[in-house]
Amino acid sequence: MATLAITGGTGFVGSRLIALATAAGHQVRALTRREQAARAHIDWIAGDLGNLAALAQLCEGADAVIHVAGVVNAPDRAGFAEGNIEGTRNMLAATEGAGVQRFVHVSSLAAREPGMSDYGWSKAEAEQLAADSLLDTAIVRPPAIYGPGDMEMLELFKLARKGIALLPPGGRLSVIEVGDLGRLLLALATGGNGGRSYDCDDGRENGWSHKEFAQAIGTATGKRVAALALPRPLMMAGAHLDRLVRGPGAKLTPDRVAYFCHEDWVIDPARRPPADLWAPTVETQAGLAATAAWYREQGLL
Repeated sequence: MATLAITGGTGFVGSRLIALATAAGHQVRALTRREQAARAHIDWIAGDLGNLAALAQLCEGADAVIHVAGVVNAPDRAGFAEGNIEGTRNMLAATEGAGVQRFVHVSSLAAREPGMSDYGWSKAEAEQLAADSLLDTAIVRPPAIYGPGDMEMLELFKLARKGIALLPPGGRLSVIEVGDLGRLLLALATGGNGGRSYDCDDGRENGWSHKEFAQAIGTATGKRVAALALPRPLMMAGAHLDRLVRGPGAKLTPDRVAYFCHEDWVIDPARRPPADLWAPTVETQAGLAATAAWYREQGLL
């Protein structure tokens, strides 16, 4: 069994990853900004990606580092740079300083289009830092991630429950269930196949059209949805309105509109992990149903 240092362990992906790691018998050291309740097989390390002493403590004695933490929404380019580029730079330095060799870096499919959004640019820059390091690095580019515990897709489920789906003007996407992603990260942290960069998804060839995925969410909520495609200018106007209403906490930003409106967020099948390392196990319709059930249990849907 291994000792794994994990960033982002209190977030959606990280919390699922920790649950999988401890269930498999691994010892976890996890970074946290807030005080956490004691849990078996987990050592919580207080700090953030800017706290170099905390990062050194996190990595000390670890067999592998899994860097999940990052910024998915920021009011400006500087916010993405601080969270995704400088945070990764600090984690790489701490990993090297602790003598840990294996570094698993969670990137994003957005990194393949760095000129499209500040988010994609920051993830591409972070990937380059990881690839240029002297570590045994594995890079994972997930597409859209869903599953129990996710708050990013909650609004889509709420709209579907009302029989509505608001979509980008076109395009296709790949998706992956959070547990499947967690299993891949564990496989890379504890096995072979370092020095590579992978795309991962639910195994659906050519991905989903936005309308197909919205209809699948509707099925998960027990509703037939009417899909309405919004033109990009209208989505951009909505982003500016969201900024006026919610300020820095806006969910729909111009950066996200640019990302959403891209035609092709389908993974490259040639970049899938080898089948003897990992394969998805969660069928997406079943995963969406489990996600809807979790929302209902929490009183959110």
